[in-house]
Amino acid sequence: MENKTIENDEISLKEFLETIREWFTYLLSNWKIILIAGFAGALLGFIYSAVKKPTYIATLSFAMEDEKSGGGGLGGALGLASTLGLDIGGSGGSIFTGANLTELFKSRTMVEQTLMSPVEVSGKSISLAEMYIQNNEWRKSWENNPRFKSIQFLPNMKRQDFTRVHDSILGKIYENLSKGDLNVDQKDKKISIINMQVSSKNELFAKYFCEALVRQVGKFYIDTKSKKARINMDILERQTDSIRGELNGAITGVAVANDNTFNLNPALNVRRTPSAKRQVDVQANIAILTELVKQAELAKVTLRRETPLIQVIDRPILPLKKDQLGKMKGMVIGSFLFVFICAIFFIVKKYIKEALNS
Repeated sequence: MENKTIENDEISLKEFLETIREWFTYLLSNWKIILIAGFAGALLGFIYSAVKKPTYIATLSFAMEDEKSGGGGLGGALGLASTLGLDIGGSGGSIFTGANLTELFKSRTMVEQTLMSPVEVSGKSISLAEMYIQNNEWRKSWENNPRFKSIQFLPNMKRQDFTRVHDSILGKIYENLSKGDLNVDQKDKKISIINMQVSSKNELFAKYFCEALVRQVGKFYIDTKSKKARINMDILERQTDSIRGELNGAITGVAVANDNTFNLNPALNVRRTPSAKRQVDVQANIAILTELVKQAELAKVTLRRETPLIQVIDRPILPLKKDQLGKMKGMVIGSFLFVFICAIFFIVKKYIKEALNS
């Protein structure tokens, strides 16, 4: 029984090898057509690699530092747990940590505000959105469409000035960028360095957009993190200015009252009352102003302490990294692809012919 099984296996292997040889012989008999297909694929691959515009990649890395983010002993404990391979989580409530931060960079609000940033192109100030439209030659297709023909994206244009057409165009630009042209990631959770890449057919757009986006998110980050301290400082400054005005008025009132009682008969002390009242106002305002000035200075120190530092480590430098299909590589890929398709065609043709004759 075992010998019969081995014999059947050997026969099956022989049949398989015979089938392979038969198919190879069949394809070899059509070598001229396959060779022509290979040459055609190589030629098309060469033309494609020569015509296709290269993609430029702008890379920027930065770190966000917040003095309050250390966490003291708790931060040390979390770091120790991390080194032991334990993930006990964190607060998760901040939009400026981990995955939340990377998603903030790719949010539509941040991207749209960045697209409104002004840039200098050929000596003219235009928005990044207008630059993107020019790069992709969209205005040529808008010439016969009155809704889009007159649409403009001026630098620093506010959202309240947008129409539905503006929103539609910006939505399309955002969709194109978010498909893969914009990548933001944090390679290691233990390292607070964020890497951002922007890809574009236009080298200058990739560089300008990359730098403008990090500025826009950085501004939003700083404004949000220091918002409470800034509001507190503004209130104290307004109160200080108000009390200083009251003090100046009280000092002037004392001088006027003293002028009115100059060489006054000592028996008429009641007329000295306004001067005494103004003296009390002066002393009270001096005490209040002294405290407010002290609190205002403390508020400034608090604002500086709570304003985070955004440190750009590496900026995109021209010339940017270029992602382009080489001519030789294009020829090899094109040739292989056409030969493979041609071989599949002959195999399917032979299989169908045999099926019809059987």
